[in-house]
Amino acid sequence: MSPRPPPTLGDSLREMFPEEWLRQTAKETGLIVRERKIDPVIIFWVLTLGFGVRLQRTLASLKRDYEKESNKTLSDSSWYYRFTPELVEFLHQCVIHGIEELAKEPGRKLSKKLENFQDVLIQDSTIVRLHSSLADKFPAARARTVAAGVKVGVMVSAVANGPKTVALYSEKTAEIKTLKIGPWIKDRILLVDLGFYKNQMFARVGENGGYFVSRIKKNMDPILVSVEEGLSKTKSKEFAEKPVSECIKQLSGKDIDAVVKIAFKRRAYKGKQKRDEMLVRLVAVYNDEDEKHHIYITNIQKDVLNAKDIAKLYGARWDIELLFKELKSKYALDVLETKNVQVIEALIWTAMLTLIVSRRIYSIVRNSTAHPEKMAQYTQLRWSTIFAENASDLLTVILNRCGIQKTFETIMSVYESQALDPHVNRERFREELFL
Repeated sequence: MSPRPPPTLGDSLREMFPEEWLRQTAKETGLIVRERKIDPVIIFWVLTLGFGVRLQRTLASLKRDYEKESNKTLSDSSWYYRFTPELVEFLHQCVIHGIEELAKEPGRKLSKKLENFQDVLIQDSTIVRLHSSLADKFPAARARTVAAGVKVGVMVSAVANGPKTVALYSEKTAEIKTLKIGPWIKDRILLVDLGFYKNQMFARVGENGGYFVSRIKKNMDPILVSVEEGLSKTKSKEFAEKPVSECIKQLSGKDIDAVVKIAFKRRAYKGKQKRDEMLVRLVAVYNDEDEKHHIYITNIQKDVLNAKDIAKLYGARWDIELLFKELKSKYALDVLETKNVQVIEALIWTAMLTLIVSRRIYSIVRNSTAHPEKMAQYTQLRWSTIFAENASDLLTVILNRCGIQKTFETIMSVYESQALDPHVNRERFREELFL
């Protein structure tokens, strides 16, 4: 039996977001009550490959793009009022579905050192500035004047090479409140920055069978229990039971791998909070550029990852910074010049969908290259530029596969309908002189 040929780009995307699934989800979310002028398949792909790649930056231009692809004429009000809570929920469900589909076909593999873990997860958030009139719904943090902002919380999966979870909050929401630890963390490594630093959270990760790596806060100065590597036995005994800060001063550029004790409070139960403590691994790695030690805490054993491995692993947090840069510079996450909350939320989910589609195609291209040694040259930001530049061609091909074809007659009809000035009573300059 001959092997099944690899799916084409169009087939892969249609398998990810089948037309039947899009239509059914549109009905379930109330977007389409009865089939009329709005086709959920076309609006999904026009939004994802139109606004998301900055080809169409206004609702009016998006409307024109929809009319061009669907060969249907809509009134301005009909189009604008389609940006409803039902459309927001439809796009939200599409994001959830897309994330699940990314997880089914991993875009990357963990290295041999990490093969016993299921995934490496990175949690962070980015702020999108909004019109000040939305300050009541999305209050800004530490603003001297009335301001508004939405916090987009994202957890990135290294294996899926894309988002694992996405949620929206007001800017004022504390980072730690955007992260809920549960059984899902089992056998996974969580990389967090100082905004999520909380000893109670670290305890919950360990109790649920997960692992964490974090920089240590400047005001945290735990007591060393023992030094595992980096010092002589005599020096190790001398450092025991002393604060970390005191020991760091005497290291003279050396790395150490130690065990420290950290205290935390359990969750309140019947109005009372129980104090507890746990032992964690502390790694201090000297950074030549900064000329100081970078200090991390983790519960990953040293026979799995050594001190320098921990520092390199934490450096992978840069992936989520690149993801936010990609979302904002390429997929229009911060192009939200409107006061309409539904439009804002719809376009945030649209940017996420564009990212998800981009990552799926990225994986296809990487895995299909005839030169595996060049895979590292497919950098994410360069890829996003090429993807955005070719999105209009991709939109045409996908809709063509869905049975929606454009002809010269279609294009002519678009020209005739869209070029008309909707203000029929407006006086035209020189209309009495030139016809």
